Amino acid sequence: MRFIKYLFMLLVVFGIASGYFVYTALYQSNIQFSEEKAFVDLAKHANYDSLLVKLTPYLKSVTKFKTASKIKRFSRVHPGRYLIKNGMSNNELINMLRIGKQVEIKVTFNNQNSLEDLAGALSRQIAPDSVHLLETMLNKDFIRKNGFNPNNALLMYVPNTYRVFYSISAEKFRKKMLNEYKLFWNKERMQKAKDLGLTPLEVGILASIVQQESNIQKERPRIAGVYLNRLKDNWLLQADPTVKYAYQQQYGKDLVIKRVLNKHKEMDSPYNTYKYTGLPPGPICMPDIVSIDAVLNPEKHSFYYFVADFDKPGYHTFSKSLSEHNRHANTYHRSLNRQGIYH
Repeated sequence: MRFIKYLFMLLVVFGIASGYFVYTALYQSNIQFSEEKAFVDLAKHANYDSLLVKLTPYLKSVTKFKTASKIKRFSRVHPGRYLIKNGMSNNELINMLRIGKQVEIKVTFNNQNSLEDLAGALSRQIAPDSVHLLETMLNKDFIRKNGFNPNNALLMYVPNTYRVFYSISAEKFRKKMLNEYKLFWNKERMQKAKDLGLTPLEVGILASIVQQESNIQKERPRIAGVYLNRLKDNWLLQADPTVKYAYQQQYGKDLVIKRVLNKHKEMDSPYNTYKYTGLPPGPICMPDIVSIDAVLNPEKHSFYYFVADFDKPGYHTFSKSLSEHNRHANTYHRSLNRQGIYH
């Protein structure tokens, strides 16, 4: 009887000790670090082991976290960004990770000259890979339904910083970008485009040309004014960036053209604005908001020509007549010759 009594007492003590251990493993604070909060980022291929590596600097006891994981049968990891707070218990932490309760991340993109480039840039910031992103962006039914085509679909993605969840699907990201595009093209911008006789897509195409002409933002409204004058009078745009784009599309994106020559201007391409009037079928780059607004708010003037100012990189000299323009152009070409820039 005495043995049974001791055994019973031992079991009670063991039960209490086990219960206390389970309780502390689950509910006692196990997160401790110097800051009030921190973020843990889990990549698309993260697993339990990689999660442990990320969490270890913040855990008081890795053993207790492992124990809590076994008790709660937690092993599957959802990719994303997670907010961890000082004083969290393993139970709180595991519940958050188990259901994938993430915080939003900031996704930024600009200067992407094609959907392929954009898909690559996005795949480094959110979970979907570049192949799936590109397939989703180029879905024929989607782009046709929403008024785009493969040539101008890039314009649906207005360069900016957006808040999304890391694990967002390619389809949901595309839907968000469409909504952001519609918000960007508010009544005011739509009316300004209409006043110019252009659609939002045509504004975007022209903005891409203006952007490639100059990295000096304050010059862009004046450049936009030149091209709008030419469009109004049904002139050829004769925009060098479109010729460079057409040449690179055929002979390679890495081809560097520092000087547009006659052989470039003679190339047969719908993007060659030396051969075809009007706007090209699509943008030659991803126009930023500054460039789009430069087209919507152009400088009103009588300039029809401009040429780069060799002595002031990025800036241009504007002319109202061809004879005046030719003088400035000859000066610029002589400067190129002196520098040995022939192509």
